[in-house]
Amino acid sequence: MPQPALLAHDLVRTLGGRRVLDGVSLTASPGRRIGLIGENGVGKSTLLRVLAGVDEPDAGTVTRPRDLGFLHQEMPFDTGATLAAVLDEALREAREDLTELERLGAELARVPEADPGHRELLDTYGRRLEQAEDRESWDADRRSALVLDGLGLGALAPDRALGSLSGGQRGRLALAALLVRRPPALLMDEPTNHLDDGAAAFLEEQLRALPGTVVLAGHDRAFLDAVCTDLIDLDPAVEGPVRYGGNYSAYLAEKRAERERWERRYAEQQEELAELRQATGVTARRVAPDRAPRDNEKMGYGHRAGRVQSQISRRVRNATRRLEELERTQVAQPPRPLRFAAGDLAARAEEGPQPLIALHDVRVPGRLALSGLEVSATDRLLVTGGNGTGKSTLLAVLAGCLPAEGEVRRRHGLTVGLLAQDTVFERPERKVHDTYAQALGPARAEQVPLRSLGLLAEADLDKQVGELSVGQRRRLALALLVARPPQLLLLDEPTNHLSPRLCDELERALGTGPGAIVVASHDRWLRRRWQGREMRLAAR
Repeated sequence: MPQPALLAHDLVRTLGGRRVLDGVSLTASPGRRIGLIGENGVGKSTLLRVLAGVDEPDAGTVTRPRDLGFLHQEMPFDTGATLAAVLDEALREAREDLTELERLGAELARVPEADPGHRELLDTYGRRLEQAEDRESWDADRRSALVLDGLGLGALAPDRALGSLSGGQRGRLALAALLVRRPPALLMDEPTNHLDDGAAAFLEEQLRALPGTVVLAGHDRAFLDAVCTDLIDLDPAVEGPVRYGGNYSAYLAEKRAERERWERRYAEQQEELAELRQATGVTARRVAPDRAPRDNEKMGYGHRAGRVQSQISRRVRNATRRLEELERTQVAQPPRPLRFAAGDLAARAEEGPQPLIALHDVRVPGRLALSGLEVSATDRLLVTGGNGTGKSTLLAVLAGCLPAEGEVRRRHGLTVGLLAQDTVFERPERKVHDTYAQALGPARAEQVPLRSLGLLAEADLDKQVGELSVGQRRRLALALLVARPPQLLLLDEPTNHLSPRLCDELERALGTGPGAIVVASHDRWLRRRWQGREMRLAAR
């Protein structure tokens, strides 16, 4: 049975007085897996909600398949519902297919071929059969068990209530329900949240095998690289959102080339505009109309002077017309990209035989057990491990924020900075630029202006800190560390809540400069490209 496409035309959506979507169009055909890329706030989640029908656009139209799955932030079940109830709902359509096929088969066996209703009954059976094949209805129960295992939920009891599950478990269960259903169109917002490496790889495999349409928004670069057939960049561009064929690696290459082309077109046009303005303003005055004839040209002066003036006038008219045309149609100036202008992430510490910090037989009961660790003055250390293995705890111990049993020795005068996962500011009512200046002091804040770091958009600097998103608050915390770099910088999941492009820029900054940096991360893209030491924490 042919799968329908998901179509959107000229979508407009305004939120809080700001036009988040401005004429966005999209064609998502069966077999295409489209990733939405861009800075936080450009409208990825808004577009998904409009495509799903959860929100209505202010203008534009959406044509969607009759059966569409949307990965919600919260499951449409109350906390008293059981895991079995969620899966029964996910399996309902497949079971209805099999029940109806059984009924139609029995009816076909009963109705003779010569009966006028036999042909219509046969057509109905055929359509239902195709639908069941598309959904792989016969395999639904086995697929349910496979999906639960693949997403790390296989050990949960069927009668377990949703209210007793963690937030991550509920998120994975919502994802499992969609994979079991196999709708012809699937919309997903950050689908790899709460997934470990094995579950993310399992999800990639499942999505690549779907025959229908997938549209997803995500920051997981490894996931985008493994799954997507197309990427749509919602960041500002010459002609609006741009669609790129290929995965994340292909997108990176084309995005760089596209930006270079835009900048080149703008620069060339500005150069031409300057030349035309010069021509129209100066050329006409180069030969004065009342210049006296020289002795050697008196005989033909009048004729030649008129011809020269005519040529000048024609050139001026042509230049003026071209200037007016270019000023009407000129290429917009490329917006200043939100770049991570880090400088040095960590400050230089005197190198010597003694480490900056050394741990020996360190214990945090129930959270961390480590026999030993030393961090040198120029170390680059990546701490990996599954959820709950103690990565964040280790960074808190290194920062001195968490007491631990055992021996922790720090070099005298060592400065340490920690970017924690949960960023809290004491004065949420204070403006962003005031918070920055208060934390650093006026002199340092002026020496390293917040806007120069590119971590926050200009429009966000006058907001109250409490109005910022989680990701924006983390960027502000990172900005404070960059503006006054410590000798030992500790980063806990630094790529969380950053756009893919900012993640790429942060990673490049991690590899250069003085000082020591310790990163705890589950980010597969970062881990695959890490150039320094790596330490993996095992589950206790």
